[in-house]
Amino acid sequence: MNIELRNPKKIMKLSKLGCFHQSRLSFLRSFLKEFKDWKYNRDLFDLDEKGFGRAVYSFSKDKRIYSLICFANKINDNERSDRVIATKWDAAFALHDGIPSKKDIDRLSENVPKQEVGRMTYKELTLSRANKSIRIFNYVVECLAEGKQPDKNKLSEVGYLYRTTAVYGSGKFGLADRFRIKNRDEIYGPFRLEMMLVYLVRQFTFDQVNHIAKNKNPKGAVELDHEICKNLGIGNSTGLGMAPFIVNHPTLLNNWVFARETALKNVREIKNIKIEDAKIFFECLKKSLKNVDSWSSESDFQKNKINNLIVDLKKFINFLENDFSFEKDFAFNEIYLWIEENLNDECIEYIVSMMMEPYEKIVEPLIKNMSAEEDKFFNIPTGKNIYDLRGILENKYSEILKIDFSKKENSQNFWFISKNKEEPRLADRYLDIGSELEQPLAIARDVAKLYSRISNLKNSTKIGKFLLDNNDLRHIVRRVFITDLFPYAEIQDNTIGSNLMPIDMLRLKLSFFGAIKFDPRSDKWLRICMFQGAPLPKDLQFFDEHWVYN
Repeated sequence: MNIELRNPKKIMKLSKLGCFHQSRLSFLRSFLKEFKDWKYNRDLFDLDEKGFGRAVYSFSKDKRIYSLICFANKINDNERSDRVIATKWDAAFALHDGIPSKKDIDRLSENVPKQEVGRMTYKELTLSRANKSIRIFNYVVECLAEGKQPDKNKLSEVGYLYRTTAVYGSGKFGLADRFRIKNRDEIYGPFRLEMMLVYLVRQFTFDQVNHIAKNKNPKGAVELDHEICKNLGIGNSTGLGMAPFIVNHPTLLNNWVFARETALKNVREIKNIKIEDAKIFFECLKKSLKNVDSWSSESDFQKNKINNLIVDLKKFINFLENDFSFEKDFAFNEIYLWIEENLNDECIEYIVSMMMEPYEKIVEPLIKNMSAEEDKFFNIPTGKNIYDLRGILENKYSEILKIDFSKKENSQNFWFISKNKEEPRLADRYLDIGSELEQPLAIARDVAKLYSRISNLKNSTKIGKFLLDNNDLRHIVRRVFITDLFPYAEIQDNTIGSNLMPIDMLRLKLSFFGAIKFDPRSDKWLRICMFQGAPLPKDLQFFDEHWVYN
């Protein structure tokens, strides 16, 4: 059986992309697998009795060493904020290339806590900061100091001790540019170093609560239970700054989604499902219900999504138990056809992710192709003609070309860069000033403009000649030719329309990171959890690869 890849015009709608979930393809999961045989070490732990000070953690293999340098800072409660305008955080971190000297640590102590205001060097690879979930953090410390373990149910309400508010890389604020390290095999996969930083920060949070509790009660304190640690992750507070990434990196977006769609296709094409593979799928499915039940949110929009997901999952489990057999040929294809017919998108994409769980041999080769050498496709084929360009537009952008940009609601928003924080933001074109500073993120509008402008041109007109007279559309011409090569490169929606839900853009990217427990606080920012349930560093060599469902 030959299964067609799912249609990009359907899959690349934001309402669909905003239903994606973590999978074996997610970066944090592939990071753990890549680094499972690396040596982990805590090289420095110099905190005072209140938990303030410095610490260094490392991964090493052969001659390669990556070191996380942590700075735990004393701040007042009124200075603690997840907003991007914050200037102080409970802790700040830098991932250093190699073994940091005392001079390096002293230099970074002056810069890392300042974050965007500080300056790094090429020796630093990623930069981050984080705040305590103060209620949970203090509760855990008090419990440990009293010689008892914290209540698991109370911890599950939040799922973490700290949450990061940004993770920077690739040359920002003086950090090493990607070209310096892109050929290293162990970090060729997307965002490997960012995942490493977050993972090691997670371990720091456990060591910090243990340290503070021990100083509170040297004789009676206990350490946080190993299983409780595993069931805590790192939170993250993420806003609009993340959204334009998926617009600005079309080949990378394509490679992410293409890998996912290829995995689904390959699983659906399996004729005979092994008993053990069916068992893995079904067990992950049943276990996942508990995870979904613990997924709480203050957002009515998200509560509705969660409730519908739970209803659909129970419906699906009932179908598997009473009306289905894995003994039939192409069982996973039958499953997919049934969920498409009977379930909502949130649950469909949840199950699509889970269908990959038994199939390491299918997923593993795909992970290696999820990075992108974007500059290889930057040149515009100026020798092609308007006929070629028009054909791509009508084929790849047919839905987008239906949008009427003469209507105000279809141009309601504009994207701009915040002067203070150097971060993308969204504003109302008809209420807010600054539209003259609009960023080139209105792909649908620019596609429509391009199509209109070539409408009366001869088919034989060369692209090079067209660009001489229409240089303002060079960026979108380049993009159209890229999309012709990469079917999942383009979001098939209007990113400046009045009905835009930026949260869908955030969820798409975060699902590939490996985030769980999406908790929107508005349509423009949300909180998530990462590495919840993941093995601790000392357990990496022997861990259950399906840990996310445990």
